[in-house]
Amino acid sequence: MPLTMKYSETYNDALIALAAATHRPANVVNLFGEYAIRVDLEYNRFLLATNTAAGLSDRPDNGESWLVRFFQSENTDTPDRLLAEASHQWLVDALDAALEQIAAAGNKISADADFGDPTRTETPS
Repeated sequence: MPLTMKYSETYNDALIALAAATHRPANVVNLFGEYAIRVDLEYNRFLLATNTAAGLSDRPDNGESWLVRFFQSENTDTPDRLLAEASHQWLVDALDAALEQIAAAGNKISADADFGDPTRTETPS
C-alpha cells in the first residue's frame, strides 16, 4: 500500500473519469505488488483498469493503451471470473468496449446501470 497515494495523485483524472462513467467510487489498489484502478460494482462484480500489462505505470503518459477488465467474484474458494476485457488508447473508450463485450456475451444484468446508453428507452417520470 505504500504507493497507493502516489498513484492516486498521478492518476487523479483517470479516477474521476471512471467514477463519473460508472457512478461508483474508483480507487487505486495494490494487487500482489502491482497497482490498478478498481471500481466495485453491483452483484459481486468489479472492474480493473491499468495502462500497462503489469499494472499502472509510473508515467501516465507512457503512450500505452488502457486495459479495462470486468470480473465476477464467486467466493473466496474460487478465482474471480473474467467477464470481459478491452484495450484502447483512451480509458473511457476501453471501458465502453468492455461494456459492449459484456452485453454481447449475455452477461449484462438488467439491474446494471446503463452508463449513458443511448438505446435506453425509459423516460423519467
